[in-house]
Amino acid sequence: MRSISRTALRDIALVCVADAIVGASFGAIAVSGGFDPWVPVVMSLIVFAGGAQFAAIGIVMGGGGVVAAVATGLVLNARLLPFGFAVADVLKGRVYGAQLITDETVAFALKGRDARERHDYFWVSGLALFAAWNVSVVVGALAGTFIGDTDALGLDAMFPAVLLALIMPALAERRVRVPVLVGGAIALAASTVLPAGVPVLLSLLGLLARPKEA
Repeated sequence: MRSISRTALRDIALVCVADAIVGASFGAIAVSGGFDPWVPVVMSLIVFAGGAQFAAIGIVMGGGGVVAAVATGLVLNARLLPFGFAVADVLKGRVYGAQLITDETVAFALKGRDARERHDYFWVSGLALFAAWNVSVVVGALAGTFIGDTDALGLDAMFPAVLLALIMPALAERRVRVPVLVGGAIALAASTVLPAGVPVLLSLLGLLARPKEA
């Protein structure tokens, strides 16, 4: 792994710290929402996708069904498919490497100047982020079991705040902003007449409003 510069290692470490904070929040929020501690832990090992995990537990906590939660998670993670093609040369048939494909690991891999750097950047960032995320989720879940009134600490407000933080950078692009706003409007209107979970699925109709690329 000699091809990784100190600057890259520093950047990876900073992203790991940020992910750890979000991971701990996820674990605590899930437990405070009524899930057994093992649920967010196992979910993180299998899914390893912050946005999809937050969305899924949010739907269930809001009264939605498991089907709606899973469907939403799958749709959110569908964006990772083209990411896989972008780093196919790095994986080289290692199917287990697909578990490490995230926005961050692909971004680090694409920074590589050659095949060796791309390989090293992807695997080092991927393994580091996977470890940081899962350890922090365990810590958060355990903390959630010892905190009596998690709402008093603001964890109820932290859930939508984290989701907003996850999507804000992408809203700078019009092709993302338009469907998000349309989908949000649909979900808001539907939530007044439909049961929890359904408005979230209907919000996916906002994808139809995505502007065509010039």
